[in-house]
Amino acid sequence: MPHPPSGLFTLLGVLSAFSPLAIDMYLSAFPQIERDLAAPAGSVQLTLSLFLLGLAVGQFVIGPVSDTLGRRVPLLLGCIGFGVTAWICGQATNIQTLVAARFAMGFAGSAGLVVSRAIVRDLYDERESAGVYSFMMMVMGIAPVVAPLVGAQIIAWSDWRTVFWILAFIGWFSAAASARILSETLPYDRRTRFSVSAIFRRSFAILGNRQFVRSSLIIGGAAAALFGYIGTSPTLFIDDLGISPRWFSAIFASNAIGLFVAAQLNRWLLPKFGPRRLLHGAIQVATMIAGLFAICAATGWGGTFMIVTSVFGCVSILGLIFPNAIALAMGPFKSEAGAASAVLGLIQYALGATGGAIVGAVHNGTPVAMAAGILLCQIANWIMAMGLATERQ
Repeated sequence: MPHPPSGLFTLLGVLSAFSPLAIDMYLSAFPQIERDLAAPAGSVQLTLSLFLLGLAVGQFVIGPVSDTLGRRVPLLLGCIGFGVTAWICGQATNIQTLVAARFAMGFAGSAGLVVSRAIVRDLYDERESAGVYSFMMMVMGIAPVVAPLVGAQIIAWSDWRTVFWILAFIGWFSAAASARILSETLPYDRRTRFSVSAIFRRSFAILGNRQFVRSSLIIGGAAAALFGYIGTSPTLFIDDLGISPRWFSAIFASNAIGLFVAAQLNRWLLPKFGPRRLLHGAIQVATMIAGLFAICAATGWGGTFMIVTSVFGCVSILGLIFPNAIALAMGPFKSEAGAASAVLGLIQYALGATGGAIVGAVHNGTPVAMAAGILLCQIANWIMAMGLATERQ
């Protein structure tokens, strides 16, 4: 295993956290943005939707570009672009400018996600990369805890524009850190020719790999479960179960910490069991926990305590599912890691957003919709994992 420069893992973790930081830091500012920009009711939600769209489209473009130009240039341009577009968001004087800048911000910020996964695949094999992805998952587990708290304090001290100016600084600082720490990880002899037709050809070829498809669908299923939880939990816990906002914040933070701990546990277990066995076992446990959640939600057994406990288990176990599934999905691809990372990102966000939207649409004031959604996702993941278990390692 190559010895990385000091700080590389931390840098990759920060790059992969661009998305949760850019989302969670400004959510509490929605009412203030609506007032300041005299925006129609609900229109600020478009700034989130367009950011996610930019994130998906950007991965599909920047991933293959990094297979042609190498990893450093697209990553540096993405970090700089993330900073510039965040600054433009902070300067916006109308909702149209903010929405457009958020799309561009998502597009540029996608470089942090797609290129960081490709860099890990350049440097490490399947088993080793699972450990690095676990570390990145730990950072991403911290971001949703810290970002809302920091964002709320910034808004209380200043206003929503300062949030975007701080995000701009994070982007530019990441560019400077990447320029200093990161060496090029993709040699010239492994680079591919770039063209629009080649992007689609490589994407279809990648989708022809059964290990990639099964692992990516598992990631998409886990993302759907996570998005369903994130999108529905405020309404469920505060409005339906009567939990105070302060206690809800504590519950949300504890779930993120549980994911962090599970990702660290995964790093400890990898040398003994490997990503394939760990993934299969984690999905089995996740399905059983989701089944318990569904029973508690449908019958009321155990009351609020069991609902909160079950949700904690459902979220925490994702710390073992995500890194191992990503390692298995990226494993078959060395020279085309950027394109594989791009297709993986599209599947993850498409299934995640769809699953979250469905759970939110059918929510009926009880935990049943969330529980059923998570259970169905984990059952589907178990089916995919059984297929992975029968393949040659």
